[in-house]
Amino acid sequence: MAKDWHILLIESDSFLLSMYKAKFEQAGWRVSVADNGLDGLVEAKRKKPDIIMLEVLLEQTDGFTVLAELKKDRQTTNIPVVFLTSLGQKQDVEKGLALGAIEYLIKAYCQPSETIVILNRILESH
Repeated sequence: MAKDWHILLIESDSFLLSMYKAKFEQAGWRVSVADNGLDGLVEAKRKKPDIIMLEVLLEQTDGFTVLAELKKDRQTTNIPVVFLTSLGQKQDVEKGLALGAIEYLIKAYCQPSETIVILNRILESH
């Protein structure tokens, strides 16, 4: 039985946003969405989700900046953040993890079903 997890999905690509939202809802999760970094920060602080899935390449402010802001705020610092992005260079991965992401997934190598398994594992252990 799936738990009633609440995920915030911050993604600028409207197709991917819709697809992941549908997949996560099929998994039984409540999903909030934002299509840019600033709205993502507002949603995270307002809704305090169980986990945040974050793209690096965003309008308004990038995902690295969003993560840094989340970690500075005591209301959101303990929310696990997983990057799901097309940026896969070693320095990008290292930067994301150094800023506090719990996982760094590259879109080209991760199917939505795998993402659900990874997020479930993180949520169960957090």
